[in-house]
Amino acid sequence: MKFQPSFGQAVLLALAALSVGSVHAQADEARAKKIAGGSCFLCHGAQGESTSEVFPRLAGQNAEYIAKQLEAFKSGQRQSTAMVDMVSRLTPDEMLALGRYYEKMRLPAEEAKDPQLAAMGRYIYHAGNKFSGVPACASCHGVAGEGAAHLPRLATQFSGYLFTQLKQFNKRQRTNDNAVMHAVAERMTELEMAAVSEYLSSK
Repeated sequence: MKFQPSFGQAVLLALAALSVGSVHAQADEARAKKIAGGSCFLCHGAQGESTSEVFPRLAGQNAEYIAKQLEAFKSGQRQSTAMVDMVSRLTPDEMLALGRYYEKMRLPAEEAKDPQLAAMGRYIYHAGNKFSGVPACASCHGVAGEGAAHLPRLATQFSGYLFTQLKQFNKRQRTNDNAVMHAVAERMTELEMAAVSEYLSSK
C-alpha cells in the first residue's frame, strides 16, 4: 500500500528538503569562495572586478554562462594558456558554484570614456546596421545587455575585453559559442566593434 503523508507530514518533509538544499548551497558557496580566493582573484579581482582589460569582469555574470566557459576551457574548445591549468581539476558542480558565486556580485556602471563612440555603439546594439547586414545585438543579448542564462552579461564589461572577443569571433580565432557570433562579427568593422564595446562598458 502506497504511503500517503498527511498535510503536516508533507509540510515537514518539504521543510526538511529545503533545509538540506540550503546546506548544500552554503557548502557550494563556501567551496566557490575558497577556489576564487585561491586563484581566480589574481586576474579577476577579489570581487570579480578584474585588474586589467585583458581579463573579463566576472561580477554579475550569468552563472550558467561562467560554468559553460569553464567547461570549454577545460575541454580545449576555448583556448587559453592562462585558464587551462586553472580549470583542469574543477568539477562541473564547482564550475556552477563559481558561476553562482560571481553572479551575486555587482559592479557600478561607469561613464563612457568616449561618449560619441558609445552613442554610435548604442545605435548598432539596438538597431544593427541594415546596410552591412549586422543584426541588432539586443535581439540576443537583451535590451540592457543582461544576456540570458546561457549567454553572457555584457553590461559593465571592459570595452577592451569585449573588443578583443569580437575580433576573435571575426577572425574565427574563438571556437566556442561560434554558431551565431561568427556570422555576426564577420560583418562588423573594427569601428563598429569598438563602438558597441564602448557602449556596453557604460551600461
